[in-house]
Amino acid sequence: MTTPVLDADGYEVTPELVIEAYRQRCFPMAEERDGRLRWFRPPVRAVITWDAWKIPDSLRKRLAQQPFRITVNTDFAAVIAACAQRQTTWISFDVERLYRDLHERGSAHSVEAWNAAGELVGGLYGLVVGGIFCGESMFHRANDAAKICVVHLVDRLQRNGFTLLDCQQQTPHMARFGAHEISDHTYAGLVRTALQACPFP
Repeated sequence: MTTPVLDADGYEVTPELVIEAYRQRCFPMAEERDGRLRWFRPPVRAVITWDAWKIPDSLRKRLAQQPFRITVNTDFAAVIAACAQRQTTWISFDVERLYRDLHERGSAHSVEAWNAAGELVGGLYGLVVGGIFCGESMFHRANDAAKICVVHLVDRLQRNGFTLLDCQQQTPHMARFGAHEISDHTYAGLVRTALQACPFP
C-alpha cells in the first residue's frame, strides 16, 4: 500500500486536491528536499499574457540555429528530477511524487531540450488548469536550453487556445519574456473565465 502524502499540518494531499488548490489560486511548495509541503497563495502573481509576450532578440538568433531537439512529455520524470537538483529546492520528494502522478493522469506536462548527443540539457514542467498553464520550474545544462523550451511552450499554448502562462513569482528571467505582476483579485477573475479545459499534447 502506498504511503499517503501529508502536508505540514498532517492532512493528506492527493493529485485531485492539488488541482482544486490551483483553482483556488494556491500551490504547494516545500522548504527542502525532505520537507513537508505547505500551501501558498501570493498576493501578486507573475503571468505572461499573449499581448505582452515577447522573445528577446538574442534568443531569436539562437532559435534560428535550432541548437536543440525539442520534445513534449518524453521524459517528465527526468525533467522534474533535474529541476529539484539544486542547492536549495522547494521540490520535495512528496511534491515530485504528486506531479509525477498528475503527469500520469494527463494534467502535468513537460517540455524537453536535447543536444546532438541525445542528452537532456534543459526542460520545464507545469500543470494545466482549465485554459491556464501553471509553470512550475525549469532547468538548463546548456546555454539557452530552458529559454528555448519556454518559447516552444508558449507557441503550443497559443495554438491550443490557452489564456495565459502563470509564472507564479516574478523573476528577471521571465520578465524578459513579458511576465508582469497582477493582483490576486485580478488573477482570480482570469481563473474564473478560463475554466474550459484546453488540450496540451
